[in-house]
Amino acid sequence: MDDRAFYTEREEIKKQKLHCPHCRHEFEFPVRWKVCTKKKELPRGSGEEEKKRFANASSYMVRLDDLAACHKCRKRFELTGQSTVLVSSALGDPVADPENFGNR
Repeated sequence: MDDRAFYTEREEIKKQKLHCPHCRHEFEFPVRWKVCTKKKELPRGSGEEEKKRFANASSYMVRLDDLAACHKCRKRFELTGQSTVLVSSALGDPVADPENFGNR
């Protein structure tokens, strides 16, 4: 059984404050995330091995955007100061800040 059967996937856009490394301008940029939330129950027809993997599974987020463009100077830069994958048991909270995701 594929691991994607354990999760419900959706795409979400969160605005984050960024600083341009070229002109030092601060701006908000919409960053796309793929949010994978763990399903409440195991899919039907699963064996013992899938039950163990499902018990260890947890919700996570994956950042889809790797580049951002400055609104002032129009130069592109990489989003290197942020995590690419974030893991949490309380995923799906609309007020959760992805920048402070694991630092609670």
